[in-house]
Amino acid sequence: MASPFCEKAVEEALQCGRAILKFISANDTGKTGSHQCGYYLPKKLWRLYSPQAPQKGLNHDHDVTVEWWPSGRQTRSCVKWYGKGTRSEYRLTRFGRDFPYLAYDSVGDLLVLVPRGDAEFRAFVLTEEEDFDEIQARLGVDIVRFWGAYIADAPPIETASAQIDKALREFAESLSEFPATTVIAEETQRVLSTHVAGFDRRDPDIALLELLETEYSLFRLIERQLCTPDILRLFRSVDEFLRTANSILQRRKSRAGRSMELHCQYVLSRAGVPLEAQPAIDGEPDIIIPGKAAYDDQSFPDEKIFVLAVRRTCKDRWRQVTGEAKRIATKYVITIQNGISLTQLRSMEESGVTLVVPKPLHREYPSEFRPKLLSIGAFIDRVRSTLAP
Repeated sequence: MASPFCEKAVEEALQCGRAILKFISANDTGKTGSHQCGYYLPKKLWRLYSPQAPQKGLNHDHDVTVEWWPSGRQTRSCVKWYGKGTRSEYRLTRFGRDFPYLAYDSVGDLLVLVPRGDAEFRAFVLTEEEDFDEIQARLGVDIVRFWGAYIADAPPIETASAQIDKALREFAESLSEFPATTVIAEETQRVLSTHVAGFDRRDPDIALLELLETEYSLFRLIERQLCTPDILRLFRSVDEFLRTANSILQRRKSRAGRSMELHCQYVLSRAGVPLEAQPAIDGEPDIIIPGKAAYDDQSFPDEKIFVLAVRRTCKDRWRQVTGEAKRIATKYVITIQNGISLTQLRSMEESGVTLVVPKPLHREYPSEFRPKLLSIGAFIDRVRSTLAP
């Protein structure tokens, strides 16, 4: 159930018609050794928060007022454009003393920044993973890499390839009813394998992110194709409207986690990793390597069995895996969350949980813990070397 702060964030975003969502990273807090502090803002969305276009060779300050929820604190902050030297980025800075939302333990929380005017913002810092799911589903946002944006009535998301866009549109237009998540995932895999040269040999860390981003584009096309007629028709009652809205919302929520499981299985299987998904063993882990038969065979070496959980976010959900496949002490969690606090990372380590994160996202984690993160490629190499005869 969404918290009152999440509900307020959704309300504000819908009312204003725009919002930026990003997980607070170690880089934002200055915990990466970069000596920078302040929220990184996506350059692509500069019009939402600054009058200054990104311009090389120029630094620019834009004073703004930010009201922070849930504390109600107001800050006279600054949107800074850094264009001199090697830098090329916007940051929201200047928060005053004892500002609570850039503490090291804030890493992994979700910042929702809602522009309310040229120099006025309302900001929400959400800490519960249920809220992460809820606001992304309600706003139709999917954070795969570093940020997401809600812009009312925005056109369908396009990929970098006209061929891929055409293939996705043709599939969406061929449908008369909403397909299962498995069907959408398989079509995404087929389209990328067909239209991206060498995709089947692509680095697994990059491949997973591309699969997730492309599938979301396809999902939104299908949603527009099949749900728009329902939305545009006149409803006979408020209850009928709510049933339709709730159906759309629940579909968005269930798709997100399931699609990542399917794409992780695809990437691992493509690399020749033997696995079994959702095996009927204690705790029902997402993936067992090499499979249930090995886990049930007490003579099979424990060190050759890998228990892998798949979580889009794992700020707290990593704890679920500790109760799965109890025979195996060491567990792995693969996630695309942009940063987790050092406190949580140390708790994972103490509990025997190793984090697997796509390589491009490693820079969002505290610098002292990065050597302990595994990329997907490194995880595959570890499995291969362990299972080798």
